[in-house]
This record gives sequence, structure tokens and C-alpha cells, in this order.
Amino acid sequence: MLNLWTKVAARSANLPVALPLAQIQQLKDGFGLALAVLLMFGFFWGIIKIWAGANAISKGDPDGKAGIVAGIIIAGAVSIMTALFAIFGLQDAVVTPRF
Repeated sequence: MLNLWTKVAARSANLPVALPLAQIQQLKDGFGLALAVLLMFGFFWGIIKIWAGANAISKGDPDGKAGIVAGIIIAGAVSIMTALFAIFGLQDAVVTPRF
């Protein structure tokens, strides 16, 4: 059994521990692009929810206020999460949307 663990440790010692800097930048750029796409869809979806909530309130539906609040949260989700990351000291984890 000890021989097996010795072989595993020897093989894993040859593996790179960290990604090269260029690959990390490509990964961040990919996440930035994905975040930008989500930001665009989420913003428009939030605006539609706000509009639908305002329309429901104008018709007398009491659930329209919840639709407005949900739309604000959806449309501002990126800003809300960025603020929370900054509050808890995780600024390095914030990914900037790249268009």
C-alpha cells in the first residue's frame, strides 16, 4: 500500500501546481464575457419585471410590489454582488464584465 502512495506522490510532483499567467488571464476574460452576457439579459429581464409589476399595481393587484422589488434585484444583481464582495474584503474575486 505504501508503494502505491509513493507512486501517486511521484507522479503528482511532475504536475504543474498553478496555471500559467496567460491562461489565468484568458480564464478571467472568459468569465468577464460570460458575466457581460448575463448582465445584458438580467438587466432587460429586471426592467420587464418592474414594468409588469407597475402594470399589475395599476390594475389593483397587490402582488405588483413584489414584482417591482424582484425586478430591481434582478436588474442590479451585478452591482449588489460587487458591493457585497467589497464589504467583505473580497475585491480580488470581482470579475469585470468585458464586452
